[in-house]
Amino acid sequence: MREADQKTVLGSVWLRTEPEATRSPLSRDDIVRTSIKVLDRDGLDLFSMRRVAAEVGTAATSALYWRIANKNDLLELAVDEVLGDALVPPGDGDWRDQVTVVVRSAYEALWIHPWAPQLLASHAGLGPNYQALADQVLAILRAAGFKGVHLDSAVSAIFHYLIGSAVTDAAWSAVVRRSGLSEPDWASEAGDQLGVGAASLAAYLNRENLAGPEARFTSGLRVILVGLRPRQLS
Repeated sequence: MREADQKTVLGSVWLRTEPEATRSPLSRDDIVRTSIKVLDRDGLDLFSMRRVAAEVGTAATSALYWRIANKNDLLELAVDEVLGDALVPPGDGDWRDQVTVVVRSAYEALWIHPWAPQLLASHAGLGPNYQALADQVLAILRAAGFKGVHLDSAVSAIFHYLIGSAVTDAAWSAVVRRSGLSEPDWASEAGDQLGVGAASLAAYLNRENLAGPEARFTSGLRVILVGLRPRQLS
C-alpha cells in the first residue's frame, strides 16, 4: 500500500511511521507540548495549527507539517501525552483498591485537561500511554483471577465508565465556560430553569463538594468494582 493510501485508510498517527528527521528546529515533542498548552488555554473549539505555530514562535504553519502530518494527528498525540501523566503504580491493597488508584489517576488527568475527554469520544485509544493504562488494569485483573471473555468485559466496563464520566463532566464544564460566568454564578442563573435549584446544581459542579464530580466518580467506580467478580460469564 502506498504511503498516501496508508494515511487515508488507517486513519491514526499511531498506525503510521514517524516522519524522518528534517532541518526543522522543532521536535515532535516540542509541538505536542505546545499544543497541550494551547488546548488548555483556548479549548478544543479554537485550536488550530496556526495557533500552535504562533505559540512556538514560527510564522509558518508549514514548519509543523514537517513533523506532524495534520491537525488530527496532533490531537491524537496530545491526548495520549496527557494520559502519560496518569500512569502511576497501583500501590498496595486488594485488586479493587489497585484498580481505583490507576483509574482515578486517569480521571484526574482528564479533568485537568477537559478537552482530552472530548477527543477520547472521537479518537480511538491507540497510543502507547493509553495502551499502557489498559495494560495496568489488565494485569491487576488477571492477577485477581479474571480470565477470557470475563476479563475483556471487566476491562470494557471500567474504561467505558472512566471515559463516559470524563466526557460528561467535561461537557458540563464546557457549558459553564461558554457562558463566561463562574460556576456559582452559572448555577444561580441556570438552576431554577433546569428544575434542580441553584444550590444543588452548584454542588453537582463543584469538585470539592461531596456531591461533586470527583466524589461522584469515585463512588460510581466503587459500585462497578464491587459488582465485578473474577469468574467466567455464564
